[in-house]
Amino acid sequence: MIDCEDVPRHPDFRALGGLVGVEVDLRYATRDNFVGRAIYGGLDCSYLRREAADALENAAAWLASHRQGYRLLVLDALRPQRVQELLWDELQGTPLTLYLAHPERGSIHSFGMAVDVTLLNAAGHEVDMGTGFDEMSLPSHPDHEAEHLALGLLTAEHLRERGWLRAAMRQAGFDGIKTEWWHFDFGDRVAVRRDLPRVL
Repeated sequence: MIDCEDVPRHPDFRALGGLVGVEVDLRYATRDNFVGRAIYGGLDCSYLRREAADALENAAAWLASHRQGYRLLVLDALRPQRVQELLWDELQGTPLTLYLAHPERGSIHSFGMAVDVTLLNAAGHEVDMGTGFDEMSLPSHPDHEAEHLALGLLTAEHLRERGWLRAAMRQAGFDGIKTEWWHFDFGDRVAVRRDLPRVL
């Protein structure tokens, strides 16, 4: 276990602010999230484990080489266990727990090996992905995209932009999940939970 307060001095973690081609806007450090308040308080959560941060920088470089002026925008990265527990308590007893790992099992975010990310276009604006970050609805699910395209809930342009995001992240070694277009894990989830320390 690692205390979140010790992460800035820990050699296995890298600050996101120094990554080339990556901007940071941690939504849980603001009121712009589904809880409606800043839940990180004074915690500095703009970190990933070094291997994941290096891969994120590689994803940004690939994106920039294929779409001039485009950058990655990180919406969430390291999420300490104490924050995961708070989010679970907010959603407990609702169907929305589908979108959270149970605190006992642990979120991959709490190991510094998951990142929530979107695209910024050449003008510096967030790209329209069809749903917003943390919009916990079926149109946010990658595994429902074809159906939602057919129903007119998503457009071909939404799917194209999601495809660019996935292409950049996957070629750098990240894997997406079936319920959130913005979420990507680095490394095998079982191995991460088994072998790496959780941030408290």
